[in-house]
Amino acid sequence: MGRYIARKRARFHSFGREVNIPWGAVLEEQDGSLFWKGKLLCSVTSQNAYDYFSRDDDGLGKLRGQLVGAIKDRLEKRDKEYQARWNKVWADPKCQQYKRPEHEDWWVWNYDFYNAPIPDLQYIAALVGAGRG
Repeated sequence: MGRYIARKRARFHSFGREVNIPWGAVLEEQDGSLFWKGKLLCSVTSQNAYDYFSRDDDGLGKLRGQLVGAIKDRLEKRDKEYQARWNKVWADPKCQQYKRPEHEDWWVWNYDFYNAPIPDLQYIAALVGAGRG
C-alpha cells in the first residue's frame, strides 16, 4: 500500500459522485488505484491523479507536488520565452526519460515524471526557470 497527497484542491467527478478533496489530504494507493476515506477515486495513471496528487511514500509528496506544479506552470506560460523553454525540454536527455514516447509531435509527461525523484524535478525546474516550486 502506498501513500499520496493532494498537491492542490481536487474537484472532479469520480464514479458518478462529486469529489472535493482539500490540499494536503492524504490518500492511500492500493493495486494502482487511489482511495480517499476508503472510497475509490481513480487510477494512479489517470489524468486526475496527475493533475491533483503526488506520491508521498518518501515523505516528500508536498515538495514533489510543488515542483511538478511549478514546472508545468512555467512551461504553460505564454510569454516571449515560451518556445525557448520548450526547446530546452525537448533537447534535454534527462527530460526525455519523462516524455511519453507515443506522442512524437508534442510533449506529454509520463507517469514517471509525476513520481520522479526530487533531484530530477529540481533539475527540470531549474532548466525551465521554475525555481524550486
